[in-house]
Amino acid sequence: MTRLAIGLAAVCVTGVALAQPATLGESAQRMIGSWEFSNADRDRTCTATFKSDLGPAGFKIEFDANCANLFPLVRDVAGWKFPENDLLYLLDVRGKSVVEFSEVEDGIFEAPTPGVGVLFLQNAAAAGAPPKPAEQVAGDWAIVRKSGPPVCALTLAMAKASDGFAIAVKPGCDPVIARLNFTQWRIDRDQLMLVPSRGNPWRFEEVDNTTWRRVPESADQITLVRQ
Repeated sequence: MTRLAIGLAAVCVTGVALAQPATLGESAQRMIGSWEFSNADRDRTCTATFKSDLGPAGFKIEFDANCANLFPLVRDVAGWKFPENDLLYLLDVRGKSVVEFSEVEDGIFEAPTPGVGVLFLQNAAAAGAPPKPAEQVAGDWAIVRKSGPPVCALTLAMAKASDGFAIAVKPGCDPVIARLNFTQWRIDRDQLMLVPSRGNPWRFEEVDNTTWRRVPESADQITLVRQ
């Protein structure tokens, strides 16, 4: 009888524990609301809405109607969890992880995903406009230092080159820039990248339709100006 009583008490305690609603930690609370779900180039985007009510696995999450067409893996996502000081997990109905995001900047999460590439989550209110299509950037450009004359002319082509597009540096380019041997260009989220054969890419942010400014800014500011 004693063992039976103990067993019944344990069942009762377990039942109470399971019935108690899960609570959101500080990290998880920040996720409630709409987020942009995208690939690295942001040429495929949809909306993921994180909810605070419990679902079949973790807390509920909803994707917009087109999300499964852009990212088929979201068909398997039934919920989410974000333990304190841990990764953000998107879970299937059995509670198994489908995608695991880490926060790389305040409000920006990324998840290198086999067979898919790098996926991103960014707060929808702060995501801004989608990146400019490459075909709108392609053409003839000049590299300008401060407000002086052009020091290098180049063509951003649409022909594929490795991870981006081909770039052609025209004769007469400043030797310092020519030695970098830019081999390709691409749009990386909201920035334009010129990629040399060795070393770090040059990154530019758009000022207007005809001007991109190299970042970070410097005393010897460099800009790209459409020709």
